[in-house]
Amino acid sequence: MQIGFTDFLVIGTYLFFVVTVGFLSKKQADKTSEDYLLGGRTIPFWMLSISNASGMFDISGTAWMVSVMFVYGVKSIWLPWLWPVFNQVFMMVYMSGWIRKSGASTGAEWMLTRFGTSRDSRQSHSIIIVFAILSCLSFMTYAFIGLGKFLEIFIPWSTVSRFIPFDVPVQFVPHLYGIVFTTFTVFYSLLGGMKSIVWADLVHYVIIVIISVCVATIAMQALGNAGGLRVPEGWDSMWFGKNLELNWSSYLADADRKIREDNFSPFGYFFALMAAKGILASLAGPMPSYDMQKVLSSKTPREAALMSMFVNLVLLPPRYLLITGVTVLGLIFHAQGSGYGRDFERLLPEVLSAHVPAGLLGLVLVGLLGAFMGTFAGTFNAAQAYLVNDVYLKSINPYASNRQVRWMNYISGLSVVAVAIALGFVTKNLNSILLWIVSALYGGYIASNVLKFHWWRFNSYGFFWGMIAGITCAMCCPYLFPALLPLYYFPLILAISTCVAIAASLLTPPTEMAVLKSFCQQVNPWGFWGPVRKAIRKDDPAFIPNPHFSRDAFNIVTGIIAQTALTALPVYTVLLMPLPAGISAAILVAAALILRQTWYKTLPPR
Repeated sequence: MQIGFTDFLVIGTYLFFVVTVGFLSKKQADKTSEDYLLGGRTIPFWMLSISNASGMFDISGTAWMVSVMFVYGVKSIWLPWLWPVFNQVFMMVYMSGWIRKSGASTGAEWMLTRFGTSRDSRQSHSIIIVFAILSCLSFMTYAFIGLGKFLEIFIPWSTVSRFIPFDVPVQFVPHLYGIVFTTFTVFYSLLGGMKSIVWADLVHYVIIVIISVCVATIAMQALGNAGGLRVPEGWDSMWFGKNLELNWSSYLADADRKIREDNFSPFGYFFALMAAKGILASLAGPMPSYDMQKVLSSKTPREAALMSMFVNLVLLPPRYLLITGVTVLGLIFHAQGSGYGRDFERLLPEVLSAHVPAGLLGLVLVGLLGAFMGTFAGTFNAAQAYLVNDVYLKSINPYASNRQVRWMNYISGLSVVAVAIALGFVTKNLNSILLWIVSALYGGYIASNVLKFHWWRFNSYGFFWGMIAGITCAMCCPYLFPALLPLYYFPLILAISTCVAIAASLLTPPTEMAVLKSFCQQVNPWGFWGPVRKAIRKDDPAFIPNPHFSRDAFNIVTGIIAQTALTALPVYTVLLMPLPAGISAAILVAAALILRQTWYKTLPPR
């Protein structure tokens, strides 16, 4: 089914709405830089959560998750730990509160709280700005390319070309689609800042919930009529041993080929390494992008923690209703029609275009377009924040008027978008940019950012050289080990960047004790802060160091169990498996009751 007039009408109405949101939010956004970049820190936590969840519901990621569920079945709910998805649990338990206590406006400004404002300490501030801009540009380029390729399937160029007064080479059609919808995204986010982004994301989310429920319902009806799925034994179980033991050979040869090419075997070892990387990445805190900006936009540390908790509740159920629904429809109607070399990441658009009726298909496209726009707008806002707050106001024009800041927001925003689009034209495919994000950016980020939270002797020099070593090593490893998955050489990247970070810290003077005392009193992290705590107690005997490591560790484990149950529940519901769905629901309720006592009731007061 191709997109029809009703679907175009739905998309047009939505685009008109987001432009209107930009105009309506402009007046408040123009008041101060904080109003523009952080919504004046007046946005309720539940709206920030929905905005964050909407931004995480990206097209490319959803298409990948459909492809792995098709092949790996229910076991695929573990594979997003590669990102890792459970970092929101670490955030809700303690990390969001630590970050928000600083009162900073960006992740780079947070570094000044940790290392001070002296000339020597500004190395950490500078490298995190460079890292943030690179990561924002990479994610914007990734979203730009993914959107164009997705829309090309639903809106064939042959249908549109007769209305375009100029010729476009076939290879650049996805880029044209990307530019058109990127323009609308930039317009409303540039005018209204964080407030317009959050309000638009709220509407995106409502649409996503509607389409997820509809697609899941269509799939459940089709599954009931089909009487079951033709899948290998163990496909419908989330549990695994040393190996996956999924044999598609008598069902679908292409699925067997994908399992071999993915090279996740032995899966037990792969999972252990994936979980270890995920824990370390979560200890490092959020990337300096839209997730960090949403935390810093919250009203209080309490609301920052509640925001991160609520992200799981609003993101996982609709996302997995949609993913499982599309997978079921793909297995019933599309599994036998594939030739050798099938691209399983095309299942999402293929299934939606074939099984969603007119009108609703337009709503589906609006929901997925909205997800793109939320991801792009949030990342765009973060890039503006770093360029204006951490470069322009701190190094170029510290006494800029509000009018000058406003124009700098516009100029920096348009510049970032122009660069991202240019990169989209020279980037060959999604995999190349995704490899850069996962291996180079994430690989170089972890060591320095874990140490900055948990070790008092770690200084700005250690942070700078640890980041440089990690990013350099992560960029070289794909060429040194071309046959390996990035996850398998992650321990090498971690070891090198950690050794460099520690050595650089020990070979240079420590951060000034006054800065460390101020940070420790303000944020009060647990970890290796003994000498600083002793110095604080000399001046303030009433100071109580954070004693809650054991409680936080318990809550993290409980939270991950709850998150996994929350993921499994919609999957088993769509698969019409009442017993596993009931067990998942019972585990979720039990974990929630425990967290109510051990986490929620221990949050700081309003």
